[in-house]
Amino acid sequence: MAKRIVCIGDSNTWGYDPRGWGGGRYPAAVRWTARLDALPQWAIVNEGENGREIPRGAASLGRLLRQVEAAAPDGACVLLGTNDLLCGASPAATADRMDGLLDALSGRSVPLLLLAPPPLQPGAWTTDALCTASAALGARYAALAQRRGLAFADTAAWAIELAFDGVHFTEQGHARFAERAQAVFTAAFGV
Repeated sequence: MAKRIVCIGDSNTWGYDPRGWGGGRYPAAVRWTARLDALPQWAIVNEGENGREIPRGAASLGRLLRQVEAAAPDGACVLLGTNDLLCGASPAATADRMDGLLDALSGRSVPLLLLAPPPLQPGAWTTDALCTASAALGARYAALAQRRGLAFADTAAWAIELAFDGVHFTEQGHARFAERAQAVFTAAFGV
């Protein structure tokens, strides 16, 4: 029986396609979440949202927790932090925000997998300072996951291709992300 995994993320989880005017969404077959969902061992619930920062206010956190509960998952994967950095948070502040989100999610009694987002690359939406900050996030998330005893992967090692904006996955990036995520999901959630 397939494990039901809720994937909490931002536009890269949602499947944002930066090539169209005003943006759009890649077809389901392109998105990393749908690629995993097509495998017999996974039933993926995509809770990606464009522009999502790590929820920290009562309203946004409560809404996310209701979404997770409604999904009735066997596990949860969290891939957030890029928008926090894009909106001016430091890697330390972003990790602190993630710690608060993990506190809230830990009461849901499901295994958690924390993924550090791929580092930003030089592009239309990025600066050198943002790229440097995003490269530092993985180590902070790794320390957070180790302290909490959570499954973790730093996707910096996955060589995800990003689009011209330096932020969003290309079609090839989604394929690579799904390919690399399979083993991480199996280790975190079993099958």
